[in-house]
Amino acid sequence: MPPLDRLLRIMARLRDPQHGCDWDRAQTFATIAPYTIEEAYEVADAIERNDLASLKEELGDLLLQVVFHARMAEELGAFDFAAVADTIGAKMEARHPHIFGDAAGEDHAREERWERLKAEERAAKGATSALDGVALALPALMRAEKLQKRAARQGFDWPDVAAPAAKVREELDELAAAGTDAERLDEAGDLLFAAVNVVRAYGIAPEDALRGANAKFERRFRAMEQLATDRGTAFSSLTLDQQDALWDAVKASEPGKAP
Repeated sequence: MPPLDRLLRIMARLRDPQHGCDWDRAQTFATIAPYTIEEAYEVADAIERNDLASLKEELGDLLLQVVFHARMAEELGAFDFAAVADTIGAKMEARHPHIFGDAAGEDHAREERWERLKAEERAAKGATSALDGVALALPALMRAEKLQKRAARQGFDWPDVAAPAAKVREELDELAAAGTDAERLDEAGDLLFAAVNVVRAYGIAPEDALRGANAKFERRFRAMEQLATDRGTAFSSLTLDQQDALWDAVKASEPGKAP
């Protein structure tokens, strides 16, 4: 039996009303959605670690999520897995007219054409705003970037890096001046949103930049803990000045850093 057919049959058996798994039968689109998001992140993590063995496994876990949702939709009479595959196949052909259609050889305007076709698809679905279709479930940092890019395509964007940088300084002052928790929450959001604008102005994906910063911080913090242990001291028992000294030592030991 082809592997995909086997997987589809397994899911059908798990969801069988009489002989299926109690947990699988109890699930809904809403309860499975968090697992779908989690599996997508685990795929990204395997890629980040360049772990192809894990990537194969995580892609399987992500595929299971698609099969799970498709099976629940089939039970409702809405669509099935074949319809999901057919829909994305048709979409990819429509979005690549330079490969599958009459625009062959016109690859130079690929990005502009891709965005125009996506906008036409959104309009066909009843979109009334350039911001329609930016998923609420996206990580906030990534969603901020997408919202800003959509607005920028309508001409609503900063003309240079200096303007959003000035906005960050303004938002810092407003956060410092905020008097209530609600005001601080609001101003903190404005500050982060403005920071995304600055990073985007440099042509950098904010999600990638922060992911890198997270990895760097984790690497250095773990190295500080190990350095303290090697010196016979618990890291948590050190003063902040002593911890800062370890941080400086770890940074100086990294390749490319001045001693």
